[in-house]
Amino acid sequence: MKLSVIVSTYNRTDALNAVLAGLAGQAGIDPADWEVIVADDGSGPATREVVESWQTRFPCTLRHVWHEDTGFRLAAIRNRSATVACGEYLVFLDGDCIPFPDFAHHHLKLAEAGWFVAGNRVLLAEKFTRKLLTSKQPAAPANWGALRWLLARVSGKSNRAIPWLRLGLDSARKKRAQRWQVLKGCNIGVWKSDFMRVNGFDEAFSGWGHEDSDFAVRLIRAGIRLKDGRFAVPVLHLWHKENDRSQQPENWARLEVTLKGHHVRATLGLDQYLEPDIP
Repeated sequence: MKLSVIVSTYNRTDALNAVLAGLAGQAGIDPADWEVIVADDGSGPATREVVESWQTRFPCTLRHVWHEDTGFRLAAIRNRSATVACGEYLVFLDGDCIPFPDFAHHHLKLAEAGWFVAGNRVLLAEKFTRKLLTSKQPAAPANWGALRWLLARVSGKSNRAIPWLRLGLDSARKKRAQRWQVLKGCNIGVWKSDFMRVNGFDEAFSGWGHEDSDFAVRLIRAGIRLKDGRFAVPVLHLWHKENDRSQQPENWARLEVTLKGHHVRATLGLDQYLEPDIP
């Protein structure tokens, strides 16, 4: 089984560099068994330069998928990137979320037919984030041990003290199998076949908000259950200013339509990027 990690980004090169540094340090996975795709929502040339600077020294294939900047179109660039992904299993990761060295390995361990994975995040404080992104090793905390994380929590650098802890929790991971609210869009694992079955993310959601919840609702409606990824695949979420949420009320109304409806496939999804069958 091959894994495709799809990293979404938009004009935040310092954070993207830190995330790629974290991915470059992955352990327990063969280079031939995975790839990374930077899903670029219309960034300027600086983002392409960051990707190119990593390509010559990255442990696996690293690709850059870009579309024109016509506003916040996260769902669209994720769908477009998924259509070119080589992996049977997809992991969607935000470009401001640094993975731990066992991130790819544990996502593959959690992969199970009929299930998708909701990963979690550890929030890093503003001052600590700024310091980290100007350092020579911005992904260093992903390699910290228990004591340093305890100190980080006590000093207010993060909101968690035990992101290093890994637990099996096989049965417990399935206790919230139909709780779509558990999913956070910054860290998702899903079979590509299931992603295509629901037609990916719905691009009818304009701007920030709730396209990840809509995605989870439709997956569950399709008979695919949610597996909790806590204590297995956490990521370090770098601080940033709150996104423009002016479209949030409209998107919430659209999510309510999904919740009250019966559809499984996105109304405006990835099928628009697929080549039609040739007779």
